Amino acid sequence: MDAQSRGRADDIDPADQWVLNPQTGNYELRLDQSAGESTASGRTAASGDSGRDGEARIGPPREGGGRRGQAGTREDAPRREVPGQRSRRSSQGGGRGAAAAPAAGRRKRKAPKARRKKALMWTGGVTAFVVVSAAVGVYILYERLNGNIATVDIGNQGNKNVLSDGPMNILIIGTDKRTGKGNEGYGDKGSAGHAETTILFHVSEDRTNATAMSIPRDLKTAIPDCESKQPDGSTLAIPGIQKERFNVSLGQDGRDPGCTMQTVEEITGIKTDHFMMVDFNAVKELTTAVGGVKVCMAKPVKDPKSHLDLPEGPSEVQGEEALALLRTRHSFGNESDLDRIKVQQQFLGSMIREMKSSETLTNPKRLLDLADAATKSLTVDQGIGSPKKLMTLAQEIGKVDPKNITFVTMPVKDNPEEPKPITVVVDDVRAEPLFAMMRSDTSLTEVKKNAKAAKSKQAALLKGPKADPSDVRVDVFNGGEVSGAAFATVTWLQNQQGVLKSANKANAPEKTKKTKLEYAPNQADQARALAEMMGLPAAAMKPGTADAEGLEAMVLTLGADFKGAGIPITGPAKLPDNVEKASADKEVCAK
Repeated sequence: MDAQSRGRADDIDPADQWVLNPQTGNYELRLDQSAGESTASGRTAASGDSGRDGEARIGPPREGGGRRGQAGTREDAPRREVPGQRSRRSSQGGGRGAAAAPAAGRRKRKAPKARRKKALMWTGGVTAFVVVSAAVGVYILYERLNGNIATVDIGNQGNKNVLSDGPMNILIIGTDKRTGKGNEGYGDKGSAGHAETTILFHVSEDRTNATAMSIPRDLKTAIPDCESKQPDGSTLAIPGIQKERFNVSLGQDGRDPGCTMQTVEEITGIKTDHFMMVDFNAVKELTTAVGGVKVCMAKPVKDPKSHLDLPEGPSEVQGEEALALLRTRHSFGNESDLDRIKVQQQFLGSMIREMKSSETLTNPKRLLDLADAATKSLTVDQGIGSPKKLMTLAQEIGKVDPKNITFVTMPVKDNPEEPKPITVVVDDVRAEPLFAMMRSDTSLTEVKKNAKAAKSKQAALLKGPKADPSDVRVDVFNGGEVSGAAFATVTWLQNQQGVLKSANKANAPEKTKKTKLEYAPNQADQARALAEMMGLPAAAMKPGTADAEGLEAMVLTLGADFKGAGIPITGPAKLPDNVEKASADKEVCAK
């Protein structure tokens, strides 16, 4: 008789032939089934619990109870365990007689719950262990990366939030501070860390493109008054300097990166959201973490000062050699800082390509090394001062394709006040269009497309008759960041444009990011005239539906995009031809 047919004569399920023996705590297979009456013997108690009317319940405990049947037992029956079930000892003995049966039965009915509980404890324990282990790993990694990052309190400068709804401007500063092993030969001895290499990184509002503008360290400019938080928590007020090198906007007289941010805003009219500051070690550690950066030389380079030794054509540099390349100036171009900037931009473009390559993104160890090296090297503002915030910012910037990242150098010219110029000054004719394009969030990589769109919108806006300036009536409100903007604009309109019917209405009810001109349909000719004078973009024009009555004036609300009276809000769609630019996705050999 096979296992399936055993016991079928009495309509007993074979599964019910497994019986819990409370004396041993094990399940036993009872193959000898008899129809005898249960007795009050110890064997009866061992083989099943007493049911109603003296019937014995047999079989392994199951959800909802076992089947009812008649049970007989053999004390010499072989004892086996249910496969997969752990053996266990009962907490109570079997006992004698009928009085022991109910007790044994209670243990049997609770067994399914006990088994499920053990299973849940086991699987739950394993899951908890995995989750907790992962959490501990993430926590340790987070603490490791978080402990790497240094932050600076820059007071009211910058953006307290990681991201902004509009464009983002990040100031990247490389200092000449001699920190780290092997860096004694670089930079100025005893330097607190000047702004040796500075890049204003502008990311467009739609995150499709970016402009990286290098600022020469030897630029002579005005450094404004600023405040710097000291280690003891106090605030140091630092007076400004006229006609000083840009690089001393950091480190000199206790100036912190917030002072450098203010200086950049003073020069360009562009407000920065965050800063990232690195030292010499950053170059060495980051280039090592990515496994080297590909570079190309137009001719062999053997520089006795930096000890850079590279052949003509492609090479790969990392660590000390990468730093030497970025520090070299006497082997490229006319040996000026401006030519060194070109090499730095080519290097950064290659590094961006390497970081975004599949070899880096699919290599967990390399990614961890990169994150570790990056955070060890960084000093940032408190708005991005944690791994999570930096990751959020990196993911946002990472949306930009390298082919749409444009490197450009702030347009400058030789300082006319020096007989033999060793410093430079801003070339306003070439620089202002670049600044205006960055302020108006115009891409440098899609110039033709943008120029066509801007031209068509502006043409439609200005199409039609324009009122004489003396007939333009407008109330001006200040909803932007420039103090006294409404007053200055009205003064400019009246004195230089002949708009005598303009009125200063002081501060707007609330701040606004974008400048807007609200006007009625019968004021369209006035709106066109004012838009042409002020360089208002098409998006700023807000026509109403009802005609104005009597002497009702248009309403001009200056927003955060307004930089000063007479400065067009719209930026040009094209850079001047004599402003050089390069794309991050192109490999160029250094000359």
